[in-house]
Amino acid sequence: MSRLDWGVLIATLVSIILYGLYKSRTTRDLDGYFRSNRNLGWGLVLLSIMGTQASAITFLSAPGQAYTDGMRFVQYYFGLPIAMIVIAIFFIPVFQRLQVYTAYEYLESRFDGKTRSLTSFLFLLQRGLSTGISVFAPSLILSSLLGWSLTTTTILMGGLLIIYTLFGGAKAVAYTQQLQLGIIFAGLFLAGWMVIRLLPPEIGLADALRIGGKLGKFSIITSGFKEGRFNWSDQYNIWSGLIGGFFLALSYFGTDQSQVGRYLTARSPRESKLGLLMNGFVKVPMQFLILLLGVLVFSFYQFTKAPIFFNEVQLVKLQQHPVYADSLLQAQHHFDQLSDAKKQLLTRYAGLNAEQGLSDAAQDSLLDKYQVLHFESDSIRNRIKFWLGKKIEGGDGNDTNYIFLRFVVDHLPAGLVGLLIAIIFLASWGSIAAAINSLAAATMIDFHRRFSKKPITDESEYRWSRWYTLAWGIFCIVVALFTYNIGNSLIEAVNVLGSLFYGVVLGIFCVAIFMPRIKSGNLVFWAALVAEVLVIFVFYLSKVGVIKLGFLWLNPLGVFAVLLFATVGQYIVAFKRKFSA
Repeated sequence: MSRLDWGVLIATLVSIILYGLYKSRTTRDLDGYFRSNRNLGWGLVLLSIMGTQASAITFLSAPGQAYTDGMRFVQYYFGLPIAMIVIAIFFIPVFQRLQVYTAYEYLESRFDGKTRSLTSFLFLLQRGLSTGISVFAPSLILSSLLGWSLTTTTILMGGLLIIYTLFGGAKAVAYTQQLQLGIIFAGLFLAGWMVIRLLPPEIGLADALRIGGKLGKFSIITSGFKEGRFNWSDQYNIWSGLIGGFFLALSYFGTDQSQVGRYLTARSPRESKLGLLMNGFVKVPMQFLILLLGVLVFSFYQFTKAPIFFNEVQLVKLQQHPVYADSLLQAQHHFDQLSDAKKQLLTRYAGLNAEQGLSDAAQDSLLDKYQVLHFESDSIRNRIKFWLGKKIEGGDGNDTNYIFLRFVVDHLPAGLVGLLIAIIFLASWGSIAAAINSLAAATMIDFHRRFSKKPITDESEYRWSRWYTLAWGIFCIVVALFTYNIGNSLIEAVNVLGSLFYGVVLGIFCVAIFMPRIKSGNLVFWAALVAEVLVIFVFYLSKVGVIKLGFLWLNPLGVFAVLLFATVGQYIVAFKRKFSA
């Protein structure tokens, strides 16, 4: 990066840290540290919710996801607006009536302490691990830019974001997210504008989209049916999005403290509901535009020679390998020939279209020829991925997370590169800060305060909460250090991890809210444990290929397993009582 880029990057990050510290002034008690004294309007609640879910993974990995797999990932969010309505009607009134700090306090009043502890523990486990993956995303960027080790960059990035989270609590998180999102949206708009400007003069936005569509990047709605049968292993289709995505969003926004904690800061139930409902309204279009940016980058690389593999560090391993070095040279030569042929074909398409206008049939004919060349170059990329993923020790065959970053560094002008790198850091900080704050809240409220035998003052609770914030920050850094060879795009990895736990947690809350006849905490506790074992076992079977099931279906599986086991248990208990009486 240029000096200007470094100046923009450092100035932006330092400003956010100072702004967060400035906004950290609040009462030195739990209400101020975790609920911002419950005085935020719906606009700040909305931005805080969006800032928490829109991590660096969203802006780093989503464009790469669209580049490799097209726009169909957006179906993952189709169930979200429906989930926002359900939460606004059923969940928020319960939380606001009880004046809770964490969602899990409600479960003790409804069932018992151990059910509350189990649910809070499941939250701490999955949120701690997924936040560690989120810490890894900006560390990856800094390592790529500076050539430093991932260990160094992970500790540096984790340490910086802990600063205002530790001192500021929920208020600093909410206000910094407001500023962060403004910078993020401005930067993404500039990035999209620059991609279009970098296209050849004769290629417009419509042509770029047509090229992407010809290669299947705009298969937004997919049914999931293949050869007349539903493909349960298909990760993203309309049904997995509406059903699996609905249950995942319902659990994430309705029971995950990192989100519940955002709308508990609202000054009234109405402000909480407005913030959530507006999030449901804007999230799908926002994600669509981020994915569209990835398709535009894809179209740009059809006119500009793309890297054969976007992770340069991994490519060097092949270049230095005694067996695959020559094979890589041959693959690179063939890949470059195909790139030149594709460029010539598209240039001809653009030139003829600009001069005399091509009929739709003529356009399709040229793009069909281009499609054959593209699939051939794609097969070469897949061969490189296979070598790195299966044949090279310590290799990583997934370069999805590097595609947008490589484009930014290689092709955008000085100053804008620094701003876009800063955006990815800011997105990471916003989501991670909220997550660490919620982890500290659950630890303090659901465990420390409940099990402490000594009287504790408000000031002491405040100090302990800051220590827990620091401890969870360190935990997430440690998790990030083991994230490198995760094998998925980061955005998919986080969602897979959440799906292992979210369904069961949501199932517990569904029993609590919608099944008033079930009052036994002991029954719900064991139903949840058995359901969690079932979900993990089914996930294991899908990983080893015994069954084929996309990860989104784990969410409804967890919910209905808890409901089923709790209902069956209730009937068994009633049956025993009847015959023992």
